[in-house]
Amino acid sequence: MIRLKYPVILASSSPRRKELLEMLEIPFTVQTLEVEENIPDHISPKESALFLAKIKADAHQHLVKNQLIITADTVVVANNIVLGKPTNTQEASDMLITLSNSTHEVITGVIIRVNKEEYALNVSTKVTFSALTSNEINHYVQSDKANDKAGAYGIQDWIGLIGISSIEGSYYNVMGFPTFEVYECLKKHFAI
Repeated sequence: MIRLKYPVILASSSPRRKELLEMLEIPFTVQTLEVEENIPDHISPKESALFLAKIKADAHQHLVKNQLIITADTVVVANNIVLGKPTNTQEASDMLITLSNSTHEVITGVIIRVNKEEYALNVSTKVTFSALTSNEINHYVQSDKANDKAGAYGIQDWIGLIGISSIEGSYYNVMGFPTFEVYECLKKHFAI
């Protein structure tokens, strides 16, 4: 466990990020603000998660002095198209059909900032799904677990257990928080 120079604020409402930061045994509080999550056309799919994480960090900038803020965003990129969170069950089904029997990237952008000192992490993991049947997709989509997840799935959910044949990179990144990279950055730059 590391001790940090500053109190930590996790600027995310994600229960998975909260759980993973707790598992790192780093004390923190949660503080969130609503922000517009629009990605301009000139931002590449591979840079979109980091762009969104920076928007969140900028929104908190005036609220936090001498506190370490962590913001993050995760996107799924398939065929060079960003798949965000589905807005309905049809969109969730369409996303899972796209991911079925193929490999995609899960990219999490993280901003770690104290005052004007900032570190940006952009972590990518390749995920391969086996061929999913329409019954499997329908079963998962009807469970409502697809609604709040980029790409309409959670690696830790039923669909991940039965459908993901391999990953190349960080499992926790696919959950939405690259724990190793975050811990290493905190240890290198902010540990007492």
